[in-house]
Amino acid sequence: MTMLWLSIGTLLLLALWFLSLPLRRARAIHDWQQRFEADDHAEAQNLAVYERRLSALESARDRGEIDVARFEEGRHELDRNLLEDTEARRRMPLRRPVSGRLMIPLVITAVMGASIIGYRWLGADGDLALYAAQQNALNTPGASMKTLVGRLEEEAETQPDNPKVWSLLFPLYQKIGQPGQAIGALERLIELEGRRVDLLAQLAQIKFFVAGRSLTDEVHALIDEILDKDPREPTALGILGVEAFDDGRYEQAINYWRRALAGFGDNESAQAMRNGIAVARQRLEETANGAERVTD
Repeated sequence: MTMLWLSIGTLLLLALWFLSLPLRRARAIHDWQQRFEADDHAEAQNLAVYERRLSALESARDRGEIDVARFEEGRHELDRNLLEDTEARRRMPLRRPVSGRLMIPLVITAVMGASIIGYRWLGADGDLALYAAQQNALNTPGASMKTLVGRLEEEAETQPDNPKVWSLLFPLYQKIGQPGQAIGALERLIELEGRRVDLLAQLAQIKFFVAGRSLTDEVHALIDEILDKDPREPTALGILGVEAFDDGRYEQAINYWRRALAGFGDNESAQAMRNGIAVARQRLEETANGAERVTD
């Protein structure tokens, strides 16, 4: 956390150094511009050209090469060209090099304020506080998982709209045996993140096992919503498989678990599903053999 603020401060100081650069260079640029304008003889050269052309025009008139009308027309043309060139080269008086110096501190203050406000609004200030709380709890001597949960609960009160708080809390509640709190945290996360399939599947799973592996109306509605959005969602299919297995519908359980197996990304879950399928097949064979003996 400290290193982050030091880095932000360093970058801000670097930005302020660049912003103050025009103020520090103003005197040198002002002096250079003054020297340039003092050494600029363009107007004198233009006037000399004008006088030569006017003299040539007067000589042509005196020799009778042009009449008075053409002389006047030519002189007006020279006057207009000189005037236009003079207007184009007219310069505004140089301001003092310290003129506008108050704008630089104002801009610097605005940049600093905008940076801090922007970070608070768009940055990850809450996530940094959450990370610091985690590290504080984990580094506390004799800390337990309940200690971590307590620190995260404090963060949940401080920043209840941060989904990362709830995404950390609900699995911890499960691990310490508080399924009711886990459901509440997960439902809050769904409020913030929307009804994502993966979150709904975890909610359905927790409620299924809290209900004693019973497919209640609420769990059934959740599974219907999940499979409507993603017919191959493995957690929902796994729940249906467990319910079918407990009810003795082993062939149906095998079908659900085989479909779920294709969607699991981790080997541990996939292996547990394979073991369940193997047990279901064994039960199915035992049921079939028992029916044959009864028939005999």
